[in-house]
Amino acid sequence: MNKLSKVFDRSDKEVAIGLLKTKNAQANSVLAANTIAFTACFAVWVMFSIIGIPIKELLSLSETQFGLLVATPILTGSLFRLPVGMLTDKFGGRIVYFVLMLTIIIPLWFIGNATEYWQFLILGLFVGVAGASFSVGIAYTSRWFDKKHQGFAMGIFGAGNAGAALTKFVAPSLVVAYGWQMVPKVYAVAMIVIVILYWMFTYTDDEHQHASPVTISEQLRALKDPKVWKYCQYYSLVFGGFVGLSLWMTKYYINEYDFDLTHAALMAAIFVLPSGLIRALGGWFSDRYGAYKVTWWVMWISLFCLFFMSYPQTALLIKTTSGEVHMNLALPVWVFTGFLFVLGIAWGFGKASVFKFLSDEYPDNIGVISGIVGLAGGMGGFLLPIMFGILIDLTGINSVIFMLLYGATGVSLIWMYFTFYKDRAARRVQRARDEAFVEFAEDQEDTDKVIAARAVLEQIDLIEEFTERFTAYKLQAQAKLSEK
Repeated sequence: MNKLSKVFDRSDKEVAIGLLKTKNAQANSVLAANTIAFTACFAVWVMFSIIGIPIKELLSLSETQFGLLVATPILTGSLFRLPVGMLTDKFGGRIVYFVLMLTIIIPLWFIGNATEYWQFLILGLFVGVAGASFSVGIAYTSRWFDKKHQGFAMGIFGAGNAGAALTKFVAPSLVVAYGWQMVPKVYAVAMIVIVILYWMFTYTDDEHQHASPVTISEQLRALKDPKVWKYCQYYSLVFGGFVGLSLWMTKYYINEYDFDLTHAALMAAIFVLPSGLIRALGGWFSDRYGAYKVTWWVMWISLFCLFFMSYPQTALLIKTTSGEVHMNLALPVWVFTGFLFVLGIAWGFGKASVFKFLSDEYPDNIGVISGIVGLAGGMGGFLLPIMFGILIDLTGINSVIFMLLYGATGVSLIWMYFTFYKDRAARRVQRARDEAFVEFAEDQEDTDKVIAARAVLEQIDLIEEFTERFTAYKLQAQAKLSEK
């Protein structure tokens, strides 16, 4: 009997190990397919950053009109992130992602046939749905991995931001060789291939879906959480700024440093490509050192880089006793590109660290939370190019876009310091309390005194919790009385 039970135990273990290996293989396959699909969607999403430049010349657009043109796809991609995140929570990521990619193929093809400004805007709105792929992909990916590895997995998926660099490499060559009209047509055919491969190499796990139906109102309650708005603000800078500059940097190099389209796009890729790829490392750092530390240093590095990048090219005339001296004060292109590269690396880390915050605090409804935060980031990417165009039309200074980002980063740093101040203070108090108790316990031989001291500390925690809840109750009661 014992031999028989050992055989069954061994058999059960082998089955369990086989299931685990299958699960891991499926998780890795889903991660790879999601990352490739997101890369393709992101390349489509920022396509106007390249084809928008010849379109601007063709239609004689102003800087503001150009900003609206490149930003239009970002709008729908941002607005759809929240409902797509909800659909992912209810129906699963595989089917939602598949349908989303199918919907963009037809309008993508017809962009190559457009001739009027309004046609580009409308088709751009339809194609922009590709940007919502982030919400479904991040939720679908995270559920295949445990909490210990979620940050790294989501960082790998987020490296699909490098799709913006793919557009920088591929689109200019197509424009030069065949005209801008060929770019959307090639992208449409490539997207058909991606959709087919995606369905072949992804899987569905019923355990990842909610056991009970989740209503829209229940999911939207997340908007009442002030922490969600805090993370929205951070992401609107690190991701919104990334999208905004991805759309604008090719044109910036053309206007500021007189590059042609192909070389300007390659220079812009120095910012875009590392920022997308480094996100996986940012996820690993966030797993290891914590999301707060990574995000804090991201903000400081961004502030440093943007300070120097904001300085406009300046001609200085100095009158001396021996005559006039002319001085040109400007960042050489290699220095500027160095700062841009570092900024892209920092924002790549920041994009990963923000979503590490979310996976730690909202594991059960990360789909809708990532949709909200992704919406905020996408809206930043939509508004920034328009604001860039308006500011350049008003001032005529190309570097004014970095002045705007410098101010936004400063606000983010201040907000981050004060919003986390209470939590840091509480952790310091708790750490000091624990160290004092350990020191007290080591000096005491009477165990009853040690137990009594521990009970006192626990009572202090209970009293503080009761005080906070009672204060909140009083505020709610006063608000209700004032309404009456």
